[in-house]
Amino acid sequence: MHVTHRKRFVGRELIALAAAQPQPFAEISERQYHDQLALITQEVLQSNRRIVMLTGASAAGKTTSAHKLAELLRAENCPAAVLSLDDFFVGAGRYPKAPDGSDDYERLESLDIPVLQGCLRDLYQKGVCQSPVFDFHIQQPSGLRTVDCRGGVAIIEGLHALNPVLTAALPEDAVLYLYAGLREEYADTDGSRCLATRDIRLARRMVRDALFRGHEVSFTLGMWAQVCAGEDLYIRPFKSRANLLLDTAHSYEPCLWNTLLAEVQPDDAMTPAQCCQLKALKAKFALFPALPADLVPQNSLLREFIGTKEA
Repeated sequence: MHVTHRKRFVGRELIALAAAQPQPFAEISERQYHDQLALITQEVLQSNRRIVMLTGASAAGKTTSAHKLAELLRAENCPAAVLSLDDFFVGAGRYPKAPDGSDDYERLESLDIPVLQGCLRDLYQKGVCQSPVFDFHIQQPSGLRTVDCRGGVAIIEGLHALNPVLTAALPEDAVLYLYAGLREEYADTDGSRCLATRDIRLARRMVRDALFRGHEVSFTLGMWAQVCAGEDLYIRPFKSRANLLLDTAHSYEPCLWNTLLAEVQPDDAMTPAQCCQLKALKAKFALFPALPADLVPQNSLLREFIGTKEA
């Protein structure tokens, strides 16, 4: 599969036209993503590589994509398991420090590299390893779990998955590198960009943080600059290593975020600058027709951010 990192632009007028038939529009968008995953599944099988390293920026959908890929591999009678790099955090008291003295969770050194390298070596040589389990409540590793994908594929997903330090001890033909990201941006009537992929990822992150992580808007906006800086430092430099590219953009989602962001209100901790940032973000999505969250299928990647349908 040929890898290109060029983004594609879609006119918002075309989106508005498609949104006039919301159900077919959503179905086409969903099918495009799932068709890509099906092709990538075949690429992984044909490569005969035992390890897939999958990365992507925050809210790109890498976790859901990793598990969906594992499901498709198992459907092809190929054992598959997913490991998150988050389980290899060193834990409180051992994190590297940011310039302001706070713990820096973005740097490579926030992971227990020797333990991770040992797991990757065992997975390559034996197809099984003892992986740590990280407890985020106590901010420490807590126990081990057996990861067994003998005769199959291990999928390792996380921020630093394409960093060559992690796989330095493995043969070159042992690993397939996969980058999950949004490639679809949106153009105004004059051809200028009116909505960038980072805007979409921020909307995804904002809604997910509020629904599942107990974070108010002020928290998400307050750490977004640091998140983006971490992407520029730790993901983009290694993006060219990717063998395969998975586009996780769904063409109908700007219409979805128009609806959901309208419900997001400023909180008491927000600064005036953050209030302006939220207002500007809402204005970008307001250019698109609003569509309801009920359109999103239960098996959609977007459910990672908006939750499952109520019974």
